[in-house]
Amino acid sequence: MAVLNFSFPCSKPSLPILQVSNSSSQVRNQIKISTDDSSIKFSESMSKACVTALVSASLFFAIDPALAFKGGGPYGLEVTRGQDLTGKDFSGKTLIKQDFKTSILRQANFKGAKLLGASFFDADLTGADLSDADLRGADFSLANVTKANLTNANLEGALVTGNTSFRGSVITGADFTDVPLREDQKEYLCKIADGVNPTTGNETRETLFCK
Repeated sequence: MAVLNFSFPCSKPSLPILQVSNSSSQVRNQIKISTDDSSIKFSESMSKACVTALVSASLFFAIDPALAFKGGGPYGLEVTRGQDLTGKDFSGKTLIKQDFKTSILRQANFKGAKLLGASFFDADLTGADLSDADLRGADFSLANVTKANLTNANLEGALVTGNTSFRGSVITGADFTDVPLREDQKEYLCKIADGVNPTTGNETRETLFCK
């Protein structure tokens, strides 16, 4: 949550004026307190108003999560991290380094989107359309990419550590160059791999080092 500092022109109530007089015949202190009742009341009202303003400002920024996290990446103003974005249309958008960490992206449409360096860490991409997307350097660590459409997607250098799963996904023409796949995932993808990526000209099977 963002921490914000506010300053208000709040002045403290005036202190009573103390006057001490010394008598030449006898030592005595006379304390005369001169106060203006209306001034004290005004100062107290101002102090209360300042406290109220500070409390209101604190509550406003505490209850509005969008203000605490505006964006999610250098492009777009919507919050994309930790959100339910099921079925949302991102097709054709430029979303370089966009943050989709822990978001629900089931059936989301990323067709043709530029997602270089985007983070899908621990996100649910079940059934998402990632066809023709530029996913170079994207982070799919712990992500669920089952039944996704990766047709002609470019995943060069993407990160897929952890329990990332591509089960049931379509990978025709996808480029997996320099993607550190687990052996079981590589073996599974090689069974369904085919096609040539239209952007890089690389065969899907070759990028997976299929035997």
